[in-house]
Amino acid sequence: MRLLIISTSTIHGKAYLEYILDEVKDFFSGVEEIVFVPYARPSGVSHDDYTAAAAKAFSKIGIEVKGMHEFDDPVEAIHRAAGTFIGGGNTFLLLKQLWENGLVEALRERVAAGMPYMGTSAGSNVAGQTINTTNDMPIVYPPTFEALGLMPFNVNPHYLDPIPNSTHMGETRETRINEFHTQNEIPVVGIREGSWLRFNDGRVELKGPHSARIFRAGQSPIEHEPGDLKL
Repeated sequence: MRLLIISTSTIHGKAYLEYILDEVKDFFSGVEEIVFVPYARPSGVSHDDYTAAAAKAFSKIGIEVKGMHEFDDPVEAIHRAAGTFIGGGNTFLLLKQLWENGLVEALRERVAAGMPYMGTSAGSNVAGQTINTTNDMPIVYPPTFEALGLMPFNVNPHYLDPIPNSTHMGETRETRINEFHTQNEIPVVGIREGSWLRFNDGRVELKGPHSARIFRAGQSPIEHEPGDLKL
């Protein structure tokens, strides 16, 4: 199984995907065209425009991009795809459309068969067991919170640490994930901006400039430095 699970598509001072293009190029080595899934973007940014942004970035590494919305049969598109990239936006909207278009099972089958899968933000969330650890608001109702289940854990992209000496009295990201673990056993990996996970044939590696925060039910969270990740 080949997965590239990225916290964010854009970091400060860089263009879309610019900071991670070398990794993306290596990940999709040998692939000439991928299918981009723009479903996470709410109205205001068209699927055409979103796909164009992805295509512009991938053109720099010699890979063509075709948007899922350009196909008459989304399931057939995934079955024929050499690779896929699911972009960020709203996780609830994304999962709803994946289920409605019959893509959940199709993606599971193709990824299990070796098709490389890349996700950023919402696209990373749906690779987990459920979307219950997303930061997004439920602007729509997916038929279930069950996600693709490509990973044996959930992620929390854009993971934020509490700001030292802040007077903010609300819940932190860590508080929310601990709340999740009062009702669920699924481990959660908090991925900070600019970092990512890469899966290859059973190996999971944390890459990028930051450690990740690992949460397990009934245990204190721990920091995991870049390198092989075992849960």
